[in-house]
Amino acid sequence: MESYLRNNKINSALSNELLKVTQAAVISAVRYEGMGDKELVDQSAVDAMRSTLANINMDGIVVIGEGEKDEAPMLYIGERVGNGFGPKVDVAVDPIDGTTLLSKGLPGAISAMAVCNRGEMNCPKSYAYMYKIIVGNKAKDVIDIDDPVSVNLSNIAKALNKDITDLTVVVLDRPRHKDLLLDINNAGANIKLISDGDVIAGLQVALPNSGVDVLMGIGGTPEGVLTAAALRCIGGEIICRAWPKNDEEKQLAAQNGIDLDIVYSTEDLVGKGDVIFVCTGASNGDLVSGVELVEGGALTHSVCMSTDVEGINRVEMYYDKSQIDKLLYI
Repeated sequence: MESYLRNNKINSALSNELLKVTQAAVISAVRYEGMGDKELVDQSAVDAMRSTLANINMDGIVVIGEGEKDEAPMLYIGERVGNGFGPKVDVAVDPIDGTTLLSKGLPGAISAMAVCNRGEMNCPKSYAYMYKIIVGNKAKDVIDIDDPVSVNLSNIAKALNKDITDLTVVVLDRPRHKDLLLDINNAGANIKLISDGDVIAGLQVALPNSGVDVLMGIGGTPEGVLTAAALRCIGGEIICRAWPKNDEEKQLAAQNGIDLDIVYSTEDLVGKGDVIFVCTGASNGDLVSGVELVEGGALTHSVCMSTDVEGINRVEMYYDKSQIDKLLYI
């Protein structure tokens, strides 16, 4: 058997197999790039990801994915994925982070997934959104989700040995962030607005010389878990809590005894054990390039990380037409 099956534990060699999954998702999805239909982009990626996962040697359970079983026919929460052999793992997937971006032909869309030891992935999965603060290693011990924005930014600046006016905060460009943006401005920090795709943005704050220092605001729960997996591999911290998007979700929490004040850390989200994170670019972005359609095939660009191997591994993979046809079951 392959090395990643040894003793039924996660090994970094499994990342090579998982890369096939995200590569399949982007190759399928880019067929609809720029056509304006984000649902078609998402569905094509979901179909390719799920069919490829079926051949991966692992016994996986989707902990965070496309939604609850009654909302998502594939890659739903609780679905078993893999061929049932090998390591028992929890799985987080985002077939395309940035479906709107890809449907409009814009940069920054990726496919991403992460695995960790069975039973260690934990998140407010009944809620699609979380409020998040994400920082790199130097500031991981100075953030508090209950502190005012100005206090957090002041503490982060001190930890990074910067003036607060030299900090850059990444925020999703959404109407719900009106007050947050005002608080950041009043504190004196700089703002980088992004339209979609906060997995890569969350990763960048943990990387040196990326030009961004912290991510704040409300974003997707799957993206938060995936970011946590990457941060376990390269260092950094995410703290977050569930964000009910309406009164119905607040009432649901009260009825089910769910504590919406629980704060999740990186280790709360993906545990303290082995973790693998992989992503493949669909369209060009700051961290990873998109799919290149070349004569006779396609060239994919990916990154993979694991707690088993230090650093970020960049991978280019070429698929010829016959491989693509097989991949897409044409």
